[in-house]
Amino acid sequence: MFVSGCYDMLHSGHVAFFKEASRYGDLYVGIGSDATIQELKNRKTVYSEKERLYMVRAIRYVTDACINPGSGMMDFVETVDRIKPDIFVVNSDGGSDTKRRFCQERGIEYIELERTPDAGLEARSTTSLRSGVKSRLPYRLDLAGTWIDQPYVSRYEAGWALTISLEPTVEFMERGGMSTSTRNSARRIWPYELPAYNEEMLARLLFCFENDPEKEGYVSGAQDAIGICMSGLTRHYYDGHYWPSRIESCHDEEVLRWLESHLCLVPMFPRREGCSVVENRDVVPEKVARLTGAAERCWQAILARELSAFARAYRDSFEAQIAMFPAMMQPGVEEFIDRWSSRALAWKMSGAGGGGYLALVVDAIPSDAIPIRIRRKDSL
Repeated sequence: MFVSGCYDMLHSGHVAFFKEASRYGDLYVGIGSDATIQELKNRKTVYSEKERLYMVRAIRYVTDACINPGSGMMDFVETVDRIKPDIFVVNSDGGSDTKRRFCQERGIEYIELERTPDAGLEARSTTSLRSGVKSRLPYRLDLAGTWIDQPYVSRYEAGWALTISLEPTVEFMERGGMSTSTRNSARRIWPYELPAYNEEMLARLLFCFENDPEKEGYVSGAQDAIGICMSGLTRHYYDGHYWPSRIESCHDEEVLRWLESHLCLVPMFPRREGCSVVENRDVVPEKVARLTGAAERCWQAILARELSAFARAYRDSFEAQIAMFPAMMQPGVEEFIDRWSSRALAWKMSGAGGGGYLALVVDAIPSDAIPIRIRRKDSL
């Protein structure tokens, strides 16, 4: 007898199904290929077809298994015609009139089984498991110098952008300045976590994936992809190009813990639809020089763990940003700054501004703020 399916995220429900189906005879399993799953579900698999084949074959109720060579919902046709089973078994939620007619045409008995967990176990399905799985992909928080990753800014003066890669300890709001759009692009490549690979190469891949060369208009800054993919504290040097000419990272544990103890986030509101922070921009050499100078001082203060110097440089970087892009200060932002200014040493908006979060430099993390957790290199 024969069954077919994807068997990605293999779980106890699959095993119970195989156990029940094997009561009808020797069980042969057809498995959807990686290409078929990509086509049908518009996502990459959690496990490759080779891994899924290995796991299914290892289940004691299975006589043998193979990767279906076909495509689409009926990718098993060639497999069935080769194996010539007497019985075709499906779960009740996987049955269809098309499959029933297919079996009738070939004289194969068609059986639908109810999804029944084995004794003492909860009912499982891939859909329910997938909906409960949270992505472990990082977020990005920009600290200083950002906007320099746009060539129309760095052409006046080269300089550094500073970012940190954050563990997803909370699910940050969309349009909140935490690089969620780039993170969503990353999820199309790596649904749950970054692969253990060269971090700069991952950042390059993500940057190129997000910025289709055929697409005209705005190019997402490289600091988003770098901030997501490169762990720890990172600075990247821009000199008139979209990709930085130099990248440096700090993974010193004392520095990262110090930064975590003095940085926190407070939510404001999502950036409003139609908000354009580049309207009425005033990008001139002296303002870019203020931005690059503040970023350099910010880096040095963090490495030296000098809180007052860090706060001054952090604040100076933010003020340089809004001097060039005054539309960052959208209605409602100033009220949040006023609310927190007496409790923080310095502040800036996450991302390009216009909404999202206030990222505060503080003596100690307030109980009503969101602490951050910087992603360490060995956490990949």
